[in-house]
Amino acid sequence: MALDSRPAAGVVFFERREIDQLLRLYGRMVAAGEWRDYGMAGTIDHAVFSVFRHAAEAPLYRIEKRPALARKQGQWAVIGQGGLTLKRGHDLGQVLRMFDRGRFKVVD
Repeated sequence: MALDSRPAAGVVFFERREIDQLLRLYGRMVAAGEWRDYGMAGTIDHAVFSVFRHAAEAPLYRIEKRPALARKQGQWAVIGQGGLTLKRGHDLGQVLRMFDRGRFKVVD
């Protein structure tokens, strides 16, 4: 019996291209020593890619996909530890640019 890795019907999740973008960013941040772990989840109304400095802690950032907001504020958002929306937009690549080297650095 094979396990089905696809999300259940009606659950929002990331497309292959989106996962590729998220994992490329994750790889860069791991190489820079900023991030150590990640997790992904899909729910009825949104998908979440969470990044951690240490696996036992709360996520440093959550990158969320909320299709219901696609025509309004944009379906992509980066949420900080305190729940504050740090960046929102219609294009994942544009939203992820907030993590570009030189523009942003995680401080302990």
